[in-house]
Amino acid sequence: MQLQHPLRIIHCFRSPVGGIFRHVRDLAEAHAAAGHEVGILCDSTTGGAYEDSLFDEIRPHLALGLVRMPIHRSIGPMDFAALWRGYNEIRSLRPNVLHGHGAKGGAIARLIGSALRVNRYRVARLYSPHGGSLHYSPRSLAGRIVFPLERLQERLTDALVFVCDFERQTYLTKVGKPRARYELIYNGIDDREFEAVEACPDAVDFLYIGMMRDLKGPDLFVDAFARTERMVGRPLSALMVGDGPQQQKYHDLTLEQGLGRRIAMRPAMNARDAFALARNIVIPSRAESMPYIVLEALAAQKPVIASRVGGIPEILGERSAALANPADAQSLATIMASAVVEKDWPARVMPAPKTFKSRFAASVMTAEVLRLYGDLCRNQSAEAPAKAAT
Repeated sequence: MQLQHPLRIIHCFRSPVGGIFRHVRDLAEAHAAAGHEVGILCDSTTGGAYEDSLFDEIRPHLALGLVRMPIHRSIGPMDFAALWRGYNEIRSLRPNVLHGHGAKGGAIARLIGSALRVNRYRVARLYSPHGGSLHYSPRSLAGRIVFPLERLQERLTDALVFVCDFERQTYLTKVGKPRARYELIYNGIDDREFEAVEACPDAVDFLYIGMMRDLKGPDLFVDAFARTERMVGRPLSALMVGDGPQQQKYHDLTLEQGLGRRIAMRPAMNARDAFALARNIVIPSRAESMPYIVLEALAAQKPVIASRVGGIPEILGERSAALANPADAQSLATIMASAVVEKDWPARVMPAPKTFKSRFAASVMTAEVLRLYGDLCRNQSAEAPAKAAT
């Protein structure tokens, strides 16, 4: 789709780690290549050397620059300082599109976008939840606070973008049918990543790669690994790759279970480099939306074993034998044992590469998002003369 003028697009999100960061990087690179000007506003207190290297890679694509400032996870008085600084930074860039990702990024983008609209800037305000606050129970204290706030912010929203049907259905159930426009646009993987990654000669049996926090299930991985060894009756090997606030906890857990020599740990690294170190990828998350790591692993033609949570069944198939019961180490171990014992397990269970690529290519995702941006910006332009005439 060709737009009459290049768009000025700014993405707002909190932490520059994980799937949201990957999603924004893919959008930014593709839209910059299409001739649009892109910028990023995100937190400055999270991320490490690996994330800094990713920023260095994408910086040439950011014509509107990179703004990093403290943005805290929880709601608090410091948010006013973040909003004020963010408003001043973004106002000077005169964006056409403000796209917020995650609950905090969505709030910042929509509040600043609405302030700009009051000052007669024409800017489209978008929000992608990416799971985030939707994981709360409606009966919890957090849920009773967050979901009404989500509903209230719909008045400041021009469009919501859901990255999987699970996320859309969860929003409809917990928040309600959006008053604003909403669309389902699946996450996608770049064509360059649809190449098989062969396991190196000394590859481990299982790889966990992701944030080191309970939500992602590293403890379940350790527990399931120990059970798998008992089931197959021989020692196995594993690697855990990632950073996070509970990293030491999981290291101690491997020692407590006598697995220190068979489960190695490494800091965050490039996913495809990590895939070469293992024969099977395990995603033991307790909650997810549409995790990029599953898409990346399948694009690399690696066997994936995962919890039946979030949008993962939309990737692997609702009835896939690779799906374990959520938060169930024994269910996970049963599948892990099949993967190492049954030689034809990947061929029988994993999705066909061509079918997978047709649904989850980044070219499809970025084109659909750009189409939505264009629709919203044209609507803004059409409304402005009408308001002036009245």
